Amino acid sequence: MKFAQSVALLAVSLSPAVAVNAQQAGDALAELRQEVAELRSDYENRLRELEERLARAETLAGVASRDAGEAIELAEQTAIDQNSGSSAANTFNPAIGAVLGGSYAKVDNGWEQIPGFQSGGEIGPGGSGFSVGEAEVNLKANVDDKFFGNLTVGIHEDEGEAEVGVEEAWLQSTRLPAGVSVTAGRFFSATGYLNGFHFHADDFVDRPLPYQAFLGGRYTVDGLQARWIIPSKWLFEVGTEVNWGGGFPATANERTSPGAWTFFTKTGGDIGNGHSWQAGLAHTRADASDRGATAFSGMSDLSIADFVWKWAPVSGASAKSFKLQGEYFARTEDGDFDDLPYNGEQAGWYLQGVYQFARLWRVGVRHDAVDSDNGPLFIGTELEDPDHSPYRNSVMLDWSPSEFSRLRMQYTRDRVLSYAENQWYLQYIMSIGAHGAHQY
Repeated sequence: MKFAQSVALLAVSLSPAVAVNAQQAGDALAELRQEVAELRSDYENRLRELEERLARAETLAGVASRDAGEAIELAEQTAIDQNSGSSAANTFNPAIGAVLGGSYAKVDNGWEQIPGFQSGGEIGPGGSGFSVGEAEVNLKANVDDKFFGNLTVGIHEDEGEAEVGVEEAWLQSTRLPAGVSVTAGRFFSATGYLNGFHFHADDFVDRPLPYQAFLGGRYTVDGLQARWIIPSKWLFEVGTEVNWGGGFPATANERTSPGAWTFFTKTGGDIGNGHSWQAGLAHTRADASDRGATAFSGMSDLSIADFVWKWAPVSGASAKSFKLQGEYFARTEDGDFDDLPYNGEQAGWYLQGVYQFARLWRVGVRHDAVDSDNGPLFIGTELEDPDHSPYRNSVMLDWSPSEFSRLRMQYTRDRVLSYAENQWYLQYIMSIGAHGAHQY
């Protein structure tokens, strides 16, 4: 009994100490749990920060890689936009490029002259067989901070002999104020939409009939050109050219005054998402002297109206697009043709559409026609009016595995002469070296 009372008395005396020790143990455990929670939170914050830094580093690396690729592409393909007069920095001095082309043709008879029109330049469908087309070698670079220079040399074979000719050799200002630019030298005239393009940039194997009939394929100016882009919501440009050269339909002269003048204007803009357009008017007056094998001397006035509409979806523009393009030509000539008084009127037009239905593939259709009213005095000459209006219908399919190569097949139902014939073409166009984008 005394023993039990002694144990109870001991337990009562020790209970405050046990309670104190239990509380201290509980506090220590809570403190330890808090430290563990803080460590876990700090670890998670550090881990999150490292993940964010890694993501930023990956993003910066991607941007740097993209910028490096764009810089290399820009250095290789830098070119001046002749329409706007703006130029980009050019790592190479000069940038050098070449375009190689050739074709195989199956032509029944062909023609070298369009009835009712005086011939100029190299026109017609050519003959059957394989032929190496004209090769172009181009050099371009900034001369300094005020001028840009461009030289294009064409090389082609004529009757078994290689001929080299200067297609372009011009200087253009880059620092004039208020959207003004001046070009001097030899350049493609701004008369007409298609005239400003090199042949290899065309959507068909050959130029439309109006270009062959009125301009001998292309009108080249030896002289001066001034352009002014007027500040506005839409594109609005006006310009003029003076020509001392002999590019058809003009003729060279030894006078100090130019032999031909051109005035042109262009406007255009965007409509909604994915649609854009451009329209232009141009007038060229040439004072011709003994032009052509059968001499014409007098005034030649040519007016051209052009329109282009382009569509591409907001997403997937590299896989699908459509371009509708057309031009109308009207010309009056007044003077003497082979010692006969001549006052003729001619007209022509073409309309074409090109649809890119897949990333590498395009299909296009074109109708082109011309007509002449030269009067009854020229029976038996090249200006004799035909009994029909010459026209053609063409369809093409091309494949472009890259922006530097293109293979094209074209079929043309030709009715330029008094009978119809079928013409087939297979064409290749390859670009090597620096080669800039073409204008709109």
